Amino acid sequence: MQRRKPCSPKKRREQLRLKRAVKRGDIPPPPPSKPDQHRKGRKGPTGQSIGSTTRATAAESTRRLESSFVKLPPAFLEKTRVLAYKLPLTRPIPPELAILPDVDKQITSADGGRTAGELTCPRRPKWRYDMSKKEVEANEEGLFKKWLAQTDAAVNAWCNASSDDDAPQTSSVPGAPDRVLDRRSEAATDAMPRAPTSYEHNLEVWRQLWRVTEISQILLILLDSRCPILHFPPALPSYLSSLPHASRIRTILVLTKVDISGPDRVAAWTKHLNALYPDMRIVQVESYVEKHAGEGSSSGRKMYAPHLPSAFRETLVNALRETHAELLEPPPEIKSNPERLARWRPRMRSSVDWDAVLRARGGQVGTVVGGAADPKPTKPPLEDGVGSEGHEEDDDSDPKFLTIGLIGQPNVGKSSLLNALFGTQKVRVSRTPGKTKHFQTLFWTSEVRLVDCPGLVIPNYVPMETQVLSGILPISRVSAIPLCIYHAARLIPLEKVLGLAHPSPPSAAPEDKRTWREDIFTWRDGEQPKAQPKEVVWTAMDILTAYANKKGWMTAQAGRPDVNRAGNAST
Repeated sequence: MQRRKPCSPKKRREQLRLKRAVKRGDIPPPPPSKPDQHRKGRKGPTGQSIGSTTRATAAESTRRLESSFVKLPPAFLEKTRVLAYKLPLTRPIPPELAILPDVDKQITSADGGRTAGELTCPRRPKWRYDMSKKEVEANEEGLFKKWLAQTDAAVNAWCNASSDDDAPQTSSVPGAPDRVLDRRSEAATDAMPRAPTSYEHNLEVWRQLWRVTEISQILLILLDSRCPILHFPPALPSYLSSLPHASRIRTILVLTKVDISGPDRVAAWTKHLNALYPDMRIVQVESYVEKHAGEGSSSGRKMYAPHLPSAFRETLVNALRETHAELLEPPPEIKSNPERLARWRPRMRSSVDWDAVLRARGGQVGTVVGGAADPKPTKPPLEDGVGSEGHEEDDDSDPKFLTIGLIGQPNVGKSSLLNALFGTQKVRVSRTPGKTKHFQTLFWTSEVRLVDCPGLVIPNYVPMETQVLSGILPISRVSAIPLCIYHAARLIPLEKVLGLAHPSPPSAAPEDKRTWREDIFTWRDGEQPKAQPKEVVWTAMDILTAYANKKGWMTAQAGRPDVNRAGNAST
């Protein structure tokens, strides 16, 4: 913050007159003041300048790589907030709500046509070595804007077509008070609107994916084992299969967090994914182990350390070994031609010591190299066709590394898996999605390197509230908290899980107008009949209010329950 300059009353009055004249539109606003150009920067011990300029440059670079999502309109937020007060939650929870809706059925009309277009990922436009940096970036920006417009149109069509499918159904409850039935009948006319799906709007983040897919020969697609199909949208395999060098890369599906999901659920998901993608290998991993007493803090909280069990490590390395062996085989059209087969060379390192990869952990393993570690190509990439499967020149030079890329949506455990492979903390991890900002290159061994790609929210016909509940979107970037709580409470009895008391004021005890005394009156059946308890109807806002009351969170001025803080904490 700059130092406040002293100002005389006369000069202050002149400043106020100028400000009011600008607000009235009498004069144009003055040009913005420029920062002090004569301020000298301070140099550090390495000779590089430090201070405000360096911090501003670092902050600008960080903001450039931050994820960007669509902003919900204020009218939508107000409507969902009002409906969160009105719409009652069905208790007990219907069993059919536990089934994840089929996306294909949601985008298919009654006559068999599609109500929304197919979602895709943006592809990097073609470029030549004689093009300048500005020309390449201009082409990428133009294509990305066109892709954004097409994707937004498809998402809007999907939201409009499905607006009438989520209307709540009322059911008569025997013994329910009239006010409860009136409240449910009134809510039947309203339906919670479906929020548009969120996906990455920042071109710089997509460029990270482009770079990782270009330099990698094997791609590990990480999926959260609790619900893998949410983290593997159809747009991702479609994008990978449409790459110019798609025949030279292989993909492996990695189910993470199997210690949380359990073996039975993971086995069922593995069987389902094998039926959907029979050509892909599927492996399971877990990335943490609980520390023993004395290794962590003494606060009583459980502490975890990066660790990949030996069984999971062997399964992963064997899958990589088999995939690498497949890539070393020439394609059928090359095998059928002896002359081309004699000239054919694989576009990756042919010899890899997989036993050393299996034993590698700790020490110098996992050295952070950065994106500049990739050797610069000396020739432009070959076009699709004859030479796309490998080298057919007489160049016997073997590439230095086998590159394995890790891609996936946020919060699926890419950075955690890297730390578990190395057995120590090599990259930063966080419970908040989107911690990784730039792709990082780390050496597993001297022959194998890993590339950690930032998580991308890929377009998919999944509502925003489902993305929030599955951990894809960060809570701090979500504005429709009541909407998310409403959908979470439809699936889980949050009032019982959190141990909440209904925030409605307790009804006063009715006045006793009996004309007999309890000690001299006996009931015919020997027991006094018990009064029927009144049905308690919960809403999403009731849950937030009750949770705020339980935690003692109140607003600063009005002293009301802080439902916003309760929503952020509960989600």
